[in-house]
Amino acid sequence: MTRTILPLAIVAILGGCSTLPRDGPSGGSVNAGATTAEALGSYALVPLTYEVTERIKSVPPQFFGTLAAGSSEQPADVVGEGDQLAIAIYDPVGGLFGGGATTTEVGGGAQAMPLATVDRNGAVSIPYAGQVRVAGMTSTQAADAIRRALRGKVANPQVVVTVASNTSNTVNVLGDVVRPGRVPLGVNSDRVLDVVAAAGGSARATDDLVINIQRAGETYAAPMSAVTTEFDENVRLQRGDIINVVYKPRRFSTFGALNAVTQVDMPSGPMTLTGAMSRVGGLNTNTANARRVMVFRFERSEVAQALGITQPPTPRGVPVVYELDFNNAANVFAATNMQIMPEDVIYVPLAGAAEARKFFEFVQSVTRVIYDVSVTSTVPGN
Repeated sequence: MTRTILPLAIVAILGGCSTLPRDGPSGGSVNAGATTAEALGSYALVPLTYEVTERIKSVPPQFFGTLAAGSSEQPADVVGEGDQLAIAIYDPVGGLFGGGATTTEVGGGAQAMPLATVDRNGAVSIPYAGQVRVAGMTSTQAADAIRRALRGKVANPQVVVTVASNTSNTVNVLGDVVRPGRVPLGVNSDRVLDVVAAAGGSARATDDLVINIQRAGETYAAPMSAVTTEFDENVRLQRGDIINVVYKPRRFSTFGALNAVTQVDMPSGPMTLTGAMSRVGGLNTNTANARRVMVFRFERSEVAQALGITQPPTPRGVPVVYELDFNNAANVFAATNMQIMPEDVIYVPLAGAAEARKFFEFVQSVTRVIYDVSVTSTVPGN
């Protein structure tokens, strides 16, 4: 039995070089997958220096998506179906409503009608004038329409119309806000930030929010940080829009020989590579290869062009692995100048000594199995 198991154990040991458990790929496998002058690989491997970080920062930041194309020129102060109007009519003669119409006398021949609701035909009912269409008009235009309808029935009537309840010029605000629901639009409150504020705003950090506008089968999206800083992104809305405030936390991941393998929420504002590493306790001094601190990223095409990277882009961007030698004191300045982006992966492979130790531990575990089997085979009855 020992003679049978021993060759199998030796084969397992020899095969262990490619099957040993690791905290990620080895430094050699990272090199093997990179693009070189001779062959196209899966990603570009770029040495990270202070000069490289300055080139990255020289490219203006670009927000994903935009709301600018969704800006509406539709007026937000027009009368619509379901609105309730407060209508006051001034009759100089004072006999217009003397026939018993239900009104409230304001004084001096002015009569305030009960609140009138705009019907499905876009009209309101006015005594002696009948149905007067007011939908699509401003309150001033609606007053003129009612005044024209009363001509011939009263000499030079004066009409004042105000919107008492606005149900047609509203948008729905959903998602991560304090008071989701319907929010009315107004002449001075028809932009994205107006309606989000009217809904109570969000308790989340601005950098972690995305604004979606849905309208007529189209969706427009942009980061909340862009809406609050770029005037063209704080667009005008129109009735029926659905505004969804989406909480999308910015996170980066860490793997390999760091003191924590985890996914980390990013704070507000920029975060550097040194700041990101400090959040997970830095390098594992017993196992880390400090010469190869790597940042895996899908880079923007314009940044790749600024760095002279010729790697073909993917739908997510240009795959790039930035590699920093942390043993070089000058590169600490590069680490403090390198900004971490959401979805970045920070990876540090094991040092050569750590890899060798893992190999020998594997060998020791296999030889222990051989020893146990050999002892068992000598026991009488086996």
